[in-house]
Amino acid sequence: MKAVGYTSIGPIDRPDALIDFEMDQPVPTGHDLQVRVQAVSVNPVDTKIRQRRAPDGDAPAVLGWDAVGEVVSSGGAATRFQPGDMVWYAGDLNRPGTNSEYHLVDERITGRAPASVPAAAAAALPLTTLTAYEMLFDRLRVNDPVPGAGKAVLIIGGAGGVGSIAIQLLRALTDLTVIATASRPETQAWVQDLGAHHVVDHSRPLPEQVAALGIGAPGFVFSTNYSESYAAQAADLMAPQGRFGLIDDPESFDIMPFKAKAASIHWEFMYTRSMFATADMTRQSDILNEVAALIDAGKVKSTATETLGTINAANLMLAHCVLETGTTKGKLVLEGF
Repeated sequence: MKAVGYTSIGPIDRPDALIDFEMDQPVPTGHDLQVRVQAVSVNPVDTKIRQRRAPDGDAPAVLGWDAVGEVVSSGGAATRFQPGDMVWYAGDLNRPGTNSEYHLVDERITGRAPASVPAAAAAALPLTTLTAYEMLFDRLRVNDPVPGAGKAVLIIGGAGGVGSIAIQLLRALTDLTVIATASRPETQAWVQDLGAHHVVDHSRPLPEQVAALGIGAPGFVFSTNYSESYAAQAADLMAPQGRFGLIDDPESFDIMPFKAKAASIHWEFMYTRSMFATADMTRQSDILNEVAALIDAGKVKSTATETLGTINAANLMLAHCVLETGTTKGKLVLEGF
């Protein structure tokens, strides 16, 4: 089968940074589903792994985790899906990725794909949806009010893939006021269109801008990028006993600014449940099914902003180049082989 992978770590500006190659079609066992991949999206984690994690052995390593596709067959312990079912998922960081014609995924982290949108549109969402949902509802517990706090969430980096779906989930599932940061006219318009009640500019000091909204100190801050740069500002602007969450990889992170307010700090890593086969790993299947229903009900929309063509090395290299600028809004998707 066709696949796209890499043979050595390094920058994306090499002709062979990603390559097209052929590999054997995988055989499902246990809880696995064998999925015929129809569409994928590209996430920052793809670029980080390509830069940092060398392939294990001589075969190219396959990247990609978001996917939408059709179930072809399944392992003996799999009971949730049948051949022909359309599924979507974000996969397991420790298994081969989705940039291949056929892919194996554990059914316990797989959901039924939304029926109302094309595969490419749906492929933009699984990883960011799980990240945003788990942070908001499992880590920050935004439906559990912070005493005395403004009923608001500040999302730092609102126009990115995770921020874009977080805004929509908050609007669909809570009555909280959503404040999103964006610095360019096009990204400010994007987050407003997604449902943000207020937009503030992260290139300027945040505490003054948030205070000027007159809604009180937010009980929750969700930082999607550059968290080390915004930690002190977040601690300043958030309510006492508030909750701060981050998902990026800061080289260092000073938690001392949060001490005076007894603020709690929460890490979200979407792959934790699959990596450690946690007792609640089926939670991801449930989340994906819930969000698919929201999409089909018209309450959440795809965050795909550009389809870059078929799934091949050249188009994936372009996607990696764009992502590494750190200025994308929404998600980049690819479809078919």
